Amino acid sequence: MENAAQIGLFGAAGAAGRSIAHALGATGRRYRVIGRGRETLKASFGHDPLAEIVTWNPDEPATIASAAAGLQTAVYLVGVPYHQFGKHPVLMQKTLDGLRAAGVRRLILIGTVYPYGRPRTLPVAESHPREPHTFKGKMRLAQENLVIDAHGHDGLETLVLRLPDFYGPGVERSFLHGVFEGAARGARAQMIGPIDVPHEFVFMPDVGPVVERLSRTPEAFGRVLHLAGAGTITQREIAERAYALAQRAPKLMVAGKTMLRVMGLVNPMLRELVEMHYLLTEPVVLDDSALTRLIGPVVKTSYESGIAQSLAAAQRAVRHAVAQAA
Repeated sequence: MENAAQIGLFGAAGAAGRSIAHALGATGRRYRVIGRGRETLKASFGHDPLAEIVTWNPDEPATIASAAAGLQTAVYLVGVPYHQFGKHPVLMQKTLDGLRAAGVRRLILIGTVYPYGRPRTLPVAESHPREPHTFKGKMRLAQENLVIDAHGHDGLETLVLRLPDFYGPGVERSFLHGVFEGAARGARAQMIGPIDVPHEFVFMPDVGPVVERLSRTPEAFGRVLHLAGAGTITQREIAERAYALAQRAPKLMVAGKTMLRVMGLVNPMLRELVEMHYLLTEPVVLDDSALTRLIGPVVKTSYESGIAQSLAAAQRAVRHAVAQAA
């Protein structure tokens, strides 16, 4: 059907899915959001007449093909719990099988810097060796390899877009979420240190327009590309700016690697962060010149504006919570 969605977002309920959906809607493109829970999808996308809501169970191949039926392009955003990273290549293989069965022509994997391991150069270009020394990095590498190897087979073209750490309004799965929440509440921000090393963060609302553009750029497929942030900044600088905007003095509680190990004895999530701690001491800073050569200049929100928008969203959330409790 002419008015049917041709692009589907698998694992759409997260921050990246919302960003991409917003960009697709802004250009008038119909899209399909695919996730495990219909109510969660309705809460995020039910207001948009361009959105089609479909559920799937990645563990059941028939539901993958059914969710992909009629799509030309799939964008893969599926996350797994941090302590279950072994699922990444397994789910990717099942999804690839389902996409082939449905006749999908293109796949975009939104990837991470994990497959690189420790950076040998700064910035890191797409040609940098992929030699992860962590379990999570090896699982992400296996996932990427499945996608890269699938290109050119069974009518499928693939693209991997790697992102650095991200932040943005309402983005809870971010190292920086506690900073904005703490500044908004006037409470102590829980952070993972060191917080004085220059780091790179991509503003999540900037991701959607890039993915939308790549989805209709045929020459992008068969490649791996980077999307970098707006330069580097330290976590401390972000915290100081956020608290200053909130007209409060910074209150920071910083946990280093040793503290993470101790806290991890009772908190499984923090325990899982220990092996990836190198990214805070030896950050991977991406070179995205290949991307800009391909699609032209990319709009990147400044840290100043991104911090202000993220804090404003946190303040709205606090006001909403207070009103709900009243």
